[in-house]
Amino acid sequence: MKAENFTLRHYFDRIGFEQPAEVDIATITGMMRRQLFTVPFENLDVQAKKCISLVPEQIVEKILHRKRGGYCYEVNGIFAMALQELGITYQFVAARPMFYPVKRPKTHMALVLTLNDEQWLCDLGFGSYGIRAPIRLDVLDTEIKQDFDTFILTILNDREYLLKALVDGKWENQYAFDLSAQEWIDFAPANYLNSTHPDAIFVQKLLVIQHNQAGRKLLFGNTLKIVTHGKTEQQLVDSEDIQRLLSFEFDLTVPKC
Repeated sequence: MKAENFTLRHYFDRIGFEQPAEVDIATITGMMRRQLFTVPFENLDVQAKKCISLVPEQIVEKILHRKRGGYCYEVNGIFAMALQELGITYQFVAARPMFYPVKRPKTHMALVLTLNDEQWLCDLGFGSYGIRAPIRLDVLDTEIKQDFDTFILTILNDREYLLKALVDGKWENQYAFDLSAQEWIDFAPANYLNSTHPDAIFVQKLLVIQHNQAGRKLLFGNTLKIVTHGKTEQQLVDSEDIQRLLSFEFDLTVPKC
């Protein structure tokens, strides 16, 4: 995935990435974590009833130059541009969220990259219980500790992987995916559904998540959660304080409708 206005220098400046950039898993892990800690997962444009563009140049303008965040297609898209500039082989995969009571379509997008004949799951856009570093696809049924979160990757059937997260002491399904390669344009219908359908959670509620090394800050509707070292503090926020909170806690400005 390429954009005419994307440069690694601007990307590294945006995420505060200062280590040498090599074609290795240490660089990819460092990039992924720095992006997670600086670029929020957010749906402000959906809440403002704005069109969510999948044009690569517009994603670059939004995230790198206007210092916004985005949801899965946008934040994983900008990461894919960085991988491509580094010459790292990757593919988009379509994932099915698995925490709903009924079966849902494959509306989530993640990345699988190949490095030294090993395949790694990378995902910077799954919200609160998303992975915080790449996970090797051949490390199955093994607890993977990432900061204060724990994940496990299993085989759901002959061709699908299932990612689980440990939530309040219980394993919770997150999403399932297979290795059928997707084109960028293949996510246009899912993007439209997630940004316009009244049943989509992004349409129903404001959602902003900023990860940090100790945990995460999450604003869901009028509820602010701060998770630090596995402990959660929660408070209700008055509607008139949302804009101030977005600026103070997440360094974001509410877009005009």
